[in-house]
Amino acid sequence: MDNAEGNASHAAAGGEVWERLAPGVARRRLPFLDVTIGVVVGTDDVLVIDTGSTVRTGAELNRQVNELTGRPVSHVVLTHGHFDHVFGTAAFSGAQVYGDMALDGYLEREREALRADAVRHGTDPGEAAEASAALVRPGHLVDNWYEIDLGDREVLLVHPGRGHTDHDLAVVIPGTPSVVFCGDLVEESGEPQAGPDAVPGEWPRTLDRLLEVGGETALYVPGHGATVDARFVRRQRDALARRFGES
Repeated sequence: MDNAEGNASHAAAGGEVWERLAPGVARRRLPFLDVTIGVVVGTDDVLVIDTGSTVRTGAELNRQVNELTGRPVSHVVLTHGHFDHVFGTAAFSGAQVYGDMALDGYLEREREALRADAVRHGTDPGEAAEASAALVRPGHLVDNWYEIDLGDREVLLVHPGRGHTDHDLAVVIPGTPSVVFCGDLVEESGEPQAGPDAVPGEWPRTLDRLLEVGGETALYVPGHGATVDARFVRRQRDALARRFGES
């Protein structure tokens, strides 16, 4: 991917594939838990969305993005604080790290719980301990919304409301088509997960706001699984309303 251009998919070392979603926008699905990683390229800067579940995974992602873009990663956006989305952040040394206002306190409180959760899900205990010890808290906290200019490309960070967690952050890249990285507010490869830190009664309304921001023609990129459209998000919204009710 060279600035805003690229092929439909990009093979990195070891046969790993990045999928082109729009000019200058790509994603890949990690083998572990099918986690989505995103990359957005402007004329000046490169932004990565989520960082994987270990420092080693983050370092490999950083290397691949450098190979794809020819530039270092300047910005990292964390969609929420679960280990499989944040434990690789320490590998992106020098990047500005963004998260929702509530993410910083969450990471401070839950460091040990995140390590234990990583081990329960199959992460090597030593790597989980390393990532927990090196856990990076966001230096830039987003209150409702924030716009980043990557150089001829604007990226909007939006907190559409509470749902999967109380600090979900979506990444909206306007264009043709627009692309919305949803984090785990939307999941395609399995039923949306509502753990003890979820706010299920508010989740349907949060997806309503996400659809308002993204629009009917956007590509919606779940935190796990294949890219979907607005109809899929609306169906998942309705299923969550039936499952949990609405507050």
